[in-house]
Amino acid sequence: MKTTTRDVEPARIRTGPMMTTSHDGFNGSFLFCFRGQPLVVISSDGGGWEHVSVSCADRCPTWEEMCFIKDKFWSQDESVVQYHPARDRYVNNHPFCLHLWKRVGTEMSLPPPEYVGVLTVTNRVVRPQ
Repeated sequence: MKTTTRDVEPARIRTGPMMTTSHDGFNGSFLFCFRGQPLVVISSDGGGWEHVSVSCADRCPTWEEMCFIKDKFWSQDESVVQYHPARDRYVNNHPFCLHLWKRVGTEMSLPPPEYVGVLTVTNRVVRPQ
């Protein structure tokens, strides 16, 4: 996760049953707004994992909304994943919630960009030499 909570503090939920304070760091509940849509976020960074759940009231978050939240909690040069575990490992506490995960201290292996889609001049990935 980022080194500072500066980007998430304004969205921290500070009252009620989901309240936390800045002393909790990235552990807490947050309410963001993206293009008029409220996004409820629960974040934690214990047990060797960084985790963010993102939920909407009546639908799953979109790709753009997940990217917005990813950039709030992680740097642009960090990769995070959304797992799809074996069915017998499913846990579903909210029908419209998606999760982002990152293992602490491990660089994630990623497929080559050309395996994901067709590269064009406008979406080409620049790799360091």
